[in-house]
Amino acid sequence: MPNTKPVGVAFSDPELTSGTTVSGAVIDNSTIGATTPATIAGTTVYATVEIGYTAEASGTVTQATSKSTGVTLNKSAGQITMNDAALANATNVSFTLTNSTISAKDVVVLSVSSGATAGAYNCWISGKATGSCTITLRNLSGGSLSEAVVINFAVIHVL
Repeated sequence: MPNTKPVGVAFSDPELTSGTTVSGAVIDNSTIGATTPATIAGTTVYATVEIGYTAEASGTVTQATSKSTGVTLNKSAGQITMNDAALANATNVSFTLTNSTISAKDVVVLSVSSGATAGAYNCWISGKATGSCTITLRNLSGGSLSEAVVINFAVIHVL
């Protein structure tokens, strides 16, 4: 391993330092520095603009009948538009997101995106299993709200 140095029982790969430019390099048959996204694998990956999912890996879904109605969206990222049923102050509501991309080791992150009174809600993952997670929303507003809250989610895949 010519580009590594031994550090006890493991090896440490050298890091690129600030100001280092890689242009037109090829790693595992993928061109780095091109305008077309490519899959790369490494121990450390830094981005200067963004890291995310393609449009094909994202989707949207809307709850049908209530805030506790489960939804299915088999994408790594997306938006869930919740039903606009009333949610009383200091009350939690939970629903299941069925999603075949979620594995046992993955991490699911959430945020309230739109459709909501600013600062009125918290959302979190209250349970997770292979193929699904439970999302909980809590009304913190001080009163009952009837809003179609939009929740953004992304699955961080852990191999």
